[in-house]
Amino acid sequence: MSFHDKVIYQVYPKSFYDSNGDGLGDLRGVIEKIPYIASLGVDMVWFNPFFVSPQNDNGYDVADYYRINPDMGTMEDVEELIAGLKEHGIGVMFDMVLNHVSTEHEWFQHALAGEKKYQDFFYLREGQADGSYPTNWESKFGGPAWEVFGDTDLYYMHLYDRTQADLNWHNPEVRAELYKVVNFWLEKGVKGLRFDVLNVIGKSEFLEDAAPGTVDKALYTDTPRVHPWIQEMHRETFGRYDDAITVGEMSSTTIENSIGYTNPENKELSMVFSFHHLKVDYEDGEKWSKTDFDFEQLKSLLNSWAEGMQAGNGWNAMFLNNHDQPRAINRFGDPMNFHAESATMLGAMVHLHRGTPYIYMGEEIGMVDPAYEHMGDYVDVEAINAFKKLVSEDGVDADRAFEIVHSKARDNSRTPMQWSAEENAGFTTGEPWLRPTTFETINVEAEEKSGKVLPFYRRLVQLRHEEPVISRGSYAPYQLEHPAVYAYLREHEGTRLLVLNNFYGEETEIEIPAEFARGEVLISNYDSVELEEKLKLAPYQTLAIKL
Repeated sequence: MSFHDKVIYQVYPKSFYDSNGDGLGDLRGVIEKIPYIASLGVDMVWFNPFFVSPQNDNGYDVADYYRINPDMGTMEDVEELIAGLKEHGIGVMFDMVLNHVSTEHEWFQHALAGEKKYQDFFYLREGQADGSYPTNWESKFGGPAWEVFGDTDLYYMHLYDRTQADLNWHNPEVRAELYKVVNFWLEKGVKGLRFDVLNVIGKSEFLEDAAPGTVDKALYTDTPRVHPWIQEMHRETFGRYDDAITVGEMSSTTIENSIGYTNPENKELSMVFSFHHLKVDYEDGEKWSKTDFDFEQLKSLLNSWAEGMQAGNGWNAMFLNNHDQPRAINRFGDPMNFHAESATMLGAMVHLHRGTPYIYMGEEIGMVDPAYEHMGDYVDVEAINAFKKLVSEDGVDADRAFEIVHSKARDNSRTPMQWSAEENAGFTTGEPWLRPTTFETINVEAEEKSGKVLPFYRRLVQLRHEEPVISRGSYAPYQLEHPAVYAYLREHEGTRLLVLNNFYGEETEIEIPAEFARGEVLISNYDSVELEEKLKLAPYQTLAIKL
């Protein structure tokens, strides 16, 4: 099996299962839940970072790539986890944060102490003649992308939190150190690598202001130097392993660049995460806004990326949920009136598509955004900063600002995995680091007994393994102009599959080719399906017909 045939499950360890009652998920908790993970039929588990970190950005501020955060466990736990999953034929994917390190990392501390070698590991620059920052770039977490470097006249760059100092990839010593990190974990038996914000490593050595009124992203995103550096990393690290699977998180990327990153001839990555389709509920491109999603735009983006990547022999990672996004069911479905139907429809849309599907923990039981009522429930730095900015700078009423943050916060997907209807969702015997709210009705135990979402996801995983038309087939849109349905055709060696997804809570009608009216229902989230050329789809119905 190659990565085309695989399904990858994402675990946010801090929220998966707490084995010792301290309120934080940990590696022993994951080990205890290996039988559950195996029951899903998935091929690989991607773990968010659990390295030593001050946790200013939930582990994406790495202070030591070689040591495990004591709150999470030990190196022995990691080795047991890798071995335990391997017994079930499941590989492990680690999260590699190579654009920046925590300011507590020894490299940054050596730089602060005045060691020239390590100062060259970072982007240190003088301010401009008028006393302003080295450039006018903004941090993705708000505020300037520069911070004073110790007690010097210099500033260091941080595209993210001010405790996350960007690494200078122009320095070959930096690249060599990072490749050592990657190789260390590959030698430990890690089979997959997810590279955080990989397409922003290519900043210029000669930094310049963004032109007035323009966004600075173009100056550091998808620059031409990124491809040779990824090719070098491929040669020096994971390219030596036939079975390694890699995915790059690509912020604000393009189809053209993503083909470059993933076309096998280029020897870069297996696949990419892109995010344009998850911005269709951003008003005027602004994340911190609250508006209905634009269905036409969603279809258009999914289709253009599928067609474009296919034409260039590229490969997409397919997903609607992850640790940085609110729950997809709240954005694109109707958790109140059609919970199981919209959860399963969204799952099928992803899993039957061209690309490698990812399941984010809890998605397979239909977890929804938490029913929080005030900002005190949120802990994420991005959400807290956004609320402050909405109120103090943008003049938004506090209640409305909370509504906006509540609709987009990353913590929405980071609430604990809901194992049972017991206190704290069966996640911990202690005080959970983030409060779960909907576990009385949505939990693994309930789904195992009589649920509709979990069995459906297990079937989706099984179908990707069994049906080459799903894992290998070509993609073509079908009736893209339909106002309620996203439909597409898959084809492989004479086998054809028509996939129909009704994105709304009303019945709709769609005409299908006559031959498909005589086809086989491969999967549907409604029990009784009558195939006709003029086909009625129930609210949030998904239907795949095979010829």
